Amino acid sequence: MSSEAGKLFSYDMVDTPIHRLSGLTKLICFLFLTFAVMYSYDVRVILVVMVFSFVVLRVSRIKFSQIKLMVIYVAIFILTNMVLSFFFAPEFGVEIYGTRHVIRELWGDVALTQEQVLYQVTKQLKYASVIPLGMIFLLTTNPSEFASSLSRVGVHYKASFAVALTLRYFPDIQRDYRDISQAQQARGLDLSRKAKFVDRFKNALMIVVPLIFSSLDRIELISNAMDLRGFAKAKTRTWYTAKRFNRADYTAVILSGLIFLATISVSIFINQSRFYNPFI
Repeated sequence: MSSEAGKLFSYDMVDTPIHRLSGLTKLICFLFLTFAVMYSYDVRVILVVMVFSFVVLRVSRIKFSQIKLMVIYVAIFILTNMVLSFFFAPEFGVEIYGTRHVIRELWGDVALTQEQVLYQVTKQLKYASVIPLGMIFLLTTNPSEFASSLSRVGVHYKASFAVALTLRYFPDIQRDYRDISQAQQARGLDLSRKAKFVDRFKNALMIVVPLIFSSLDRIELISNAMDLRGFAKAKTRTWYTAKRFNRADYTAVILSGLIFLATISVSIFINQSRFYNPFI
């Protein structure tokens, strides 16, 4: 892959233990870990999963340049969600934990409480734990190999192929956006920070319109190519990138399954609730 393609938020061919896993294995592990984090509101469990996800991210040798844009969007989302959650429900943590320890009075009857801080920190850590897992799945999974894995477990090959095309579409639309943007700027369209926000917004729309039409042209081109090659005429098909499960795949699935079961066990037997309550 070229360095230019490696900057895109798409699959990058690197020889790591994570890349060598089957696409189906990574999907199962992603679902196990995501369900574990979404089910539990125990900050201790979430921190363990988050550390595990960052370790896997490091092992997969994903460059920051590949995920920089996504990290910025996620950070903005987390901060916005934190502010809005407190603004609309400043006492929700008190309702959950059943106690009220005031840190500081703010305005009127609104106060910053330890319960609300714990609830919001836990909630934001849930997002911070899941996002790296999604990045790992997208950046280390060959779309064609993933489609073949889905087909092997019973998913119809039409749906599997649609998933593969969707995963391949992300880098294509990013590449088209960059090309159209550079072409428009060469014609004098100002998208720099020197321009006013309203002007930048209007100029950005000048990129979106041709981007939509280029996407429609690509869809028509792919559809015609698939029709000419007789796609969907047969009930089954073979896959060039099919990959069998090996010992590493079974190990990864078992490990993620154990993490999921441990999370559920902590909630049921130790906390006796989805929420970890240190205030009782």
